[in-house]
Amino acid sequence: MGETDGPAWVGLPGGLLTLRRTLLLVWTVLLAVVTAVVTGLTLGPAWAALGVFWLAVLAWGWVLLGRNWRSWRYAERADDLLISRGVLWREQTVVPYGRMQLVEVTSGPLERRFGLASVQLHTAAAASDAKIPGLVPAEAERLRDRLSALGEARSAGL
Repeated sequence: MGETDGPAWVGLPGGLLTLRRTLLLVWTVLLAVVTAVVTGLTLGPAWAALGVFWLAVLAWGWVLLGRNWRSWRYAERADDLLISRGVLWREQTVVPYGRMQLVEVTSGPLERRFGLASVQLHTAAAASDAKIPGLVPAEAERLRDRLSALGEARSAGL
């Protein structure tokens, strides 16, 4: 009755991908330089080429981060929130609104720098907590407020 099309999935904004790729770039270039300098000075100039290994890791990680970012999505339904993620091992979490105890918005220093925030959902069972990373702060706050209101409305009968 009206839900034949399935949930309306929402993907994550591109800021999370930019943050993760920036971190990957910084760390792999740093490791490539350190590897090249250390091996070049201790084993000889020809061994400095080992630093190229980290550039291969950069290329491989760049692709994997893109695939992982595209796999994250969430959907708000009438009675629950769906969170889906994963490339090889797909995971879908269903959080009933009535089971939510706490909804918080967090934003660390790097997330703030890239204009991002995460929504953390806490339920009665500690193992079932769910997180949606990399949202725009306004969307994270809107989602927090909506989920809190729905959680209060649904848990009134418990």
